[in-house]
Formats: sequence, structure tokens, C-alpha cells
Amino acid sequence: MKIAVVGGGVVGLTTAGFVQAGYFHNADITVLASDFDNTVSHVAAGIFRVGASFCGPSEAITRHWIKDSYEFYDALRKMNDASRAGVTAISGYIFANSSPNVVKNHWLEDVVPVYRRANEEELKLVNGTWKYGSYFSTLLTQSTLYLPWARQRLHANGITFKQRDVNSLKELIDDYDIIINCTGLGARQLCNDRRLVSLRGQVLKVKAPWMKMFFYGELDTYVIPGFNGVVTLGGSRSFDSENMNVCPYESAAIRERCETLVPSLKNAKISRQEVGLRPHREGGVRVGEGSRISNHSEAIIVHNYGHGGYGVCMAPGTARAAVDSAVQLYKSTSSKI
Repeated sequence: MKIAVVGGGVVGLTTAGFVQAGYFHNADITVLASDFDNTVSHVAAGIFRVGASFCGPSEAITRHWIKDSYEFYDALRKMNDASRAGVTAISGYIFANSSPNVVKNHWLEDVVPVYRRANEEELKLVNGTWKYGSYFSTLLTQSTLYLPWARQRLHANGITFKQRDVNSLKELIDDYDIIINCTGLGARQLCNDRRLVSLRGQVLKVKAPWMKMFFYGELDTYVIPGFNGVVTLGGSRSFDSENMNVCPYESAAIRERCETLVPSLKNAKISRQEVGLRPHREGGVRVGEGSRISNHSEAIIVHNYGHGGYGVCMAPGTARAAVDSAVQLYKSTSSKI
């Protein structure tokens, strides 16, 4: 059996791993992507924090995806080469003045080890007169480490990587039995999915090794420490914008907000500024929904895209679900089993 996973970001690579580890462990697996080194996954801070806007087909399924994802990364955190995989534990705070609901998170509160209300002293840990706050511990997966580690591990286990522009999924039906579409924003063209739009984000990466905890404020303000003293400062959300150029005014605004929140960041040197286009999908992420591509072919396609800004943290849960869907569809439609 030959299987193609289309997409070289965190969703694609994680899905390829589940393909090999599951029912299709003896398959000939290829990961296809136009670019493996410049994906929106590389821009993300990678903190495991699922926002209220993320949703699957039902609350029960969404909670299952979140639990699977957290357990996947937590298992990596416990491995000997967790530092190479870019996975670590992290804790910090979210503060708000507008509403106590801002600092609550119904997706995370029953998943992470600690999620509690901040006390009066903790509300003063950063600048500002905050009314509401929560402290929680979670995980961080730094994609600049995780992606090359995952590629190396998959390659060592026999998975092939090919750099290729795929203009239509029908191009693949003569070469592969199963095609799993993990193309993120690219699925807009490949699937003619008009629900999919870009959600442009811009962040700064600064050197601030003294930062050990993350902090969230309002107006999409966040300070998230990563590996090797690099801290992500954010952020921005520009709906339906595909401008990949760094905006200096936006960078200045981000830095001002973050330095106001954490004044010690005024001493942090900027290492780079980055822009990414999140694949936001109205109605939620598309997982499964398998079908035959063509009446004259037995090839089937399964989808796994539309994660918005939660691709890194949610990739394992949706990858497992997509592969399960592929197994069931293949069993039910193919005479090969």
C-alpha cells in the first residue's frame, strides 16, 4: 500500500507518524510538501493553550482531541531526547480587566496539571492594575526543534520526503492508495474550501534568558519563553490578510505592549521578526470526511486542516482522528483488505 501525506508542517509530520505507528505501519509512506522549512508552524510559539474559538464537530470529540494531544506531547517531554524534540513543561499567567471569563479556559482546566485563580499578590507580578488572573502549567513545543527532530525520526523509520508542488489532489490518485491532506491554508485551493481564510499573525523573537514564565495580557499581548533564551513576543490577528511582509509599526506596537506588561523586556535584543498565515476555518477544523477522489480510482482522501492558530498544540489529536478515519474508510471501501 502507498500512502501520501500532503503537507510538511507540524500537522503533516505528526500525521505521518501516526500513519506509520498505526494500522498502516507496513505501508510505503511519502510526505509531500512544496516547502519543509518555511511553514506557519515555524513561526508559532508552540504553547499548549487551546482558545475558545477552536472547535471540532462536537464538544466531546474536541475534548478527546485535546486530551490525546496533551498526552502525546507529555510523553515526548518524558523522553531522554525531549530537549532535541523541543518539548518542555512551562507555567505562567493570563491577566485581564475586561471580564473574568477571559482568564478561564474550559478546554484546558481538566487537562493540564494546574489551572487556578491567581491571588492578589500574583496579580501584581507584572505591570498593570489587573482585576482577573489565572495561573496554569502546561507544555511548550518549539517547532524549530520539533519539526527537524520529527523529520529525522520519520526518515530513519523509512518514510520518504519529497519536495513537490501539488496543484490538485487528483494528481496523486494513480500513485497512492490513500492521500491525507494536511495542507493548512493550501487546502483552500486544493479543496475549493471557501470556509478557509488566512489569519495573519506577526511576532518578535527576542533574547531574554531571564524570562522563565509566560504572561498573557489583553489586546492579544503575550510573552512566551522558548528554548535557548529565545522569547516570543506577540501578537496580532489580521483577518483575511496575506501580507507576508513584516510591518515595522506592528512590531513597534507589539514590543510596546509586551514591555509595558513586562518592563524587563526593554533590555531584550530582537533576534528576528516573523509573519505567519494561520489557516482559520469557519465552522471549525476539518478532520476525516474521507471520500474517493474519482469514480475511476480506488484512491481515497482524508482531511486534516483548518486548525487556525492551534496547529502545533492540536496536531496529535487530529492526526490520530484522521488516521482512524482513513483506516475505517479503507476497510469499508477497498477489496484489498
